[in-house]
Amino acid sequence: MSDADNGPPESDRREGVRRPRETLDLFGHGRAEAELLAAFASDRMHHAWLISGAEGVGKATLAYRLARFALAHPDPSAPEVAAARGLAVPGDHPAARRIARLAHPDLLVLRRGWNADRKAFYGEIRVDDVRRATGFFGATAGEGGWRVAIVDAADDMNGAAANALLKVLEEPPPRAIFLLLSAAPRSLPAPVRSRCRALALSPLSAAETFGVLKGLEAAEEHDDEALRLAADLSEGSVAQALNLLAGDGAALHGTVRALLGKLPAVDVKAAHALADDLAKRGSEERFRLFVGLVSDWLHERVRAGAAAREPRLARLAEVWEKTARAARDIEIYNLDRRPFVLETLSELAGLARR
Repeated sequence: MSDADNGPPESDRREGVRRPRETLDLFGHGRAEAELLAAFASDRMHHAWLISGAEGVGKATLAYRLARFALAHPDPSAPEVAAARGLAVPGDHPAARRIARLAHPDLLVLRRGWNADRKAFYGEIRVDDVRRATGFFGATAGEGGWRVAIVDAADDMNGAAANALLKVLEEPPPRAIFLLLSAAPRSLPAPVRSRCRALALSPLSAAETFGVLKGLEAAEEHDDEALRLAADLSEGSVAQALNLLAGDGAALHGTVRALLGKLPAVDVKAAHALADDLAKRGSEERFRLFVGLVSDWLHERVRAGAAAREPRLARLAEVWEKTARAARDIEIYNLDRRPFVLETLSELAGLARR
C-alpha cells in the first residue's frame, strides 16, 4: 500500500487498476515516447506538451513516465541520457519511488480535488487548484533539476482555471515541464493550445490492449477469451475494455453501436429501453461504456472533420465537451442517467443530419 492510500480519494483511481504514477510499463506509443526523449536529450525540451487521446489509451502513464525520467536525470547532456533508448526508469530508483507516493517535491499534479464536506469530487479543476502552480514554479526546484506539472485532465479545468494556467504558460520558468492531458483538446481555449506542443496518442492495438488487461487485477477473474473479445471491441482504450468486461458489456456494446450506426434515424423503442437499462441501480460501469462509445463516435468525427476542415467542427467539439461534462456531473452528483441517454442520442442525431 502506498502512502497515498492513506490520503483522500483520488479522481483518477479505478479499483483493481494500478495508478498511472505506479505503472512502469508502457504499451504502444513508441513514437510518442521517442519524440519526448529526443526533445529532452537535445536540451530543447518544450515547456508545455498537450498529450491527447481517448480515455484509457495511456496518456497519464506516458506523462508519469516522462516525469520519472526528467526528475531522475536532471542533466539532459549526461551520458546515460544519450544512451537511453526510452524513458524507462527502474522502479527502485528514488525518483520513481517518490513519484509513486506523490512525495516528490518537484512534481505537481493538478486534478479534480476531493470535497470532504460533500464526500464527493469537485466537478472541475478550480482556479485555486491551478494557482498552486504559480507558487510551485515560483520556488527553486527542491532538488536543483526540473519541475514537472501534470494536469489530469486539462478538460476538467473551468474557465478561470484555464486563464490562470495560461498566465503561467505565457511566462514559463526555466527547466519547467507542463504536461496537459486531454481527451478533447479542441475544447481547450485556443491560447492554451497554442502554447503547447501537441502530441496525439493513437488507440492501442487489440494485442496491446490485451497485454495491458493481462496485467490488471481488475481483469483477473476473466479468461483469455473474454479479455481478447474486450480488447477487440475496445477500440484501443483500456478503460473501454474494462467497461466491456463489467456485466454483459459485449451485448451492450452491440446495442449502442447499432443505435449509433442508424443515426440520424433513432430507434425510439430501443433508445428508451437502453435508457431504462442504464438508469438502473448497479449499472454504473455499463453507463461508462455508453459514455465511452459516444465519446469514440464524436472523437472520430472531430478527427475526420479536422482533416477535412469541416465548418461543423466547432459544433462537434462543443457537443463532445458538453457530453463529457454532463456524464461526469451525473457520476459526481448521482443524477438520473435516463434523461442524459435520451438527450445524448437526440443530440447526436442532430449532428448526423448536418
